[in-house]
Amino acid sequence: MKETPESRSRIMRAVKGRDTSLEMTIRRLIFSMGYRYRLHRKDLPGKPDLVFPSRRKVLFIHGCFWHGHDCKRGARVPKTNREYWEKKIARNQARDVKNKAALQSLGWDVLIIWECQIKDEAALKQRLSEFLGALKR
Repeated sequence: MKETPESRSRIMRAVKGRDTSLEMTIRRLIFSMGYRYRLHRKDLPGKPDLVFPSRRKVLFIHGCFWHGHDCKRGARVPKTNREYWEKKIARNQARDVKNKAALQSLGWDVLIIWECQIKDEAALKQRLSEFLGALKR
């Protein structure tokens, strides 16, 4: 089915930047593990999805397509308006690198969770436990 520009625009307006189902799944998992966090702190570069202030750690939850992950879903490029999407994803990736470097220079540890990584909950829990485990002194 070919979409009209109006329907495509409506669909794109509905794409959320925060409180996505992916983000909510990870937030519930982390909360159930006993960790507490702050959301989207505007005073930090990139407004990380989850912030653990006492640990000086932040977590970004990235959609594979939107941030150009190297998995099957992330490597997909739309057939229409290809040039626009390639530039858009490249800008997102450049911004992600810049924000991660800025956070690290401020003394924050950064972990990125990709959309495709939430399928294996045991591995995700292990990774989160290792990242959040001990307080940074």
